[in-house]
Amino acid sequence: MTDAVGSIDMPDAEDEAPESKKARKKGGKRGKKGPFGRLALFYRQIIAELRKVVWPTRSQLSTYTTVVIVFVVVMIGLVTVIDYGFSHLVKYVFG
Repeated sequence: MTDAVGSIDMPDAEDEAPESKKARKKGGKRGKKGPFGRLALFYRQIIAELRKVVWPTRSQLSTYTTVVIVFVVVMIGLVTVIDYGFSHLVKYVFG
């Protein structure tokens, strides 16, 4: 049976290639760095990922904030009404 990658019975061409000595080396570039080098690499990667983010404009942000606040107020009102109803029901049932 064949799928988009290849045959199940036959491995892909890149799987058949023997591993090079550099690929087998433990840790690669990270293995040579100390803890501060790895920490610096981590922060550089965080900054690189944050640059990829599409940030909302000021108007979009105010719209999203308004929608969230309105939703929370509506949910608070709904829970308050249900709580009020249950409290009166419990007072009626248990006296």
